[in-house]
Amino acid sequence: MGISKSTAKEQPFEVRSSRVHGKGAFALRAIKKGTRVVEYLGERISHGEADLRYEDCDVNDNHTFLFVVDKRTVIDAGVDGNDARFINHACDPNCESEIEDRRVFIDAIRDIKPGDELNYDYQIGRERGDPPNVDEIYACRCGSPKCRGTMLWPPKRAKKKAKKRAAARSVASKPRKPKRGTSRAKAGSRVATRRTTRKAKRRK
Repeated sequence: MGISKSTAKEQPFEVRSSRVHGKGAFALRAIKKGTRVVEYLGERISHGEADLRYEDCDVNDNHTFLFVVDKRTVIDAGVDGNDARFINHACDPNCESEIEDRRVFIDAIRDIKPGDELNYDYQIGRERGDPPNVDEIYACRCGSPKCRGTMLWPPKRAKKKAKKRAAARSVASKPRKPKRGTSRAKAGSRVATRRTTRKAKRRK
């Protein structure tokens, strides 16, 4: 997709109160599909620093300005960040995040009308050790007919289907050594630090 770039002085949106969550970003003029809307800016820190920085955050708080760039770098838009940090999540979004040369950009993936709220899918990963109410903590209120009810990804499978699949796997496959897990969220996702034990873990 060809990207139409704009400068910071030409920022095509404003920040104001949102019905979805807190503050949001709203188009000031028509934004064509393929437009590079804004770069996601903030202090660039390591995953370890991000964990330490938000180690004491409330496990029930889903508010975050952290964005994973790669396995080494996280952008904390809470420090020296710009208005990109106010773009809310949606399950059927009009924008998407793109990583180029270790920089994060928000691009329009459909035509956006003046007054429309900008949004993209945060794709917050699920983890072992998530609290039972994690979907409630990260509830989505985007209002889309396609809303999955949560900012988490992948969508939570129905218990019956999950049990059937697990049973089928246990019968059809040989025992395998489990893969090693990772505490790092995938690149291109918004994250937050969850503290489910004394040690901070990667989340949102």
